Amino acid sequence: MVKIAFEKGAVGEPHSHPHIQCSYVESGEFELTIASEVRTLNAGDSVLVPTNAMHGAQALAEGVLIDVFTPLREDFLTS
Repeated sequence: MVKIAFEKGAVGEPHSHPHIQCSYVESGEFELTIASEVRTLNAGDSVLVPTNAMHGAQALAEGVLIDVFTPLREDFLTS
């Protein structure tokens, strides 16, 4: 699980990974693109990103996303 703060206008570049991802909008407003489908999400909204789906985000307002991954994102761990 990771918590990421975005400034207005910040971009999460399109990418994919083998993990299932659930994103929860703690605050703010985001435009999310998942496999060419664009959605606008606000505080309290959530979305599921399937395995290997190309996805990215743009902060339409300052905000925070909480992302949960399965399986564990070992690349996010620090030693």
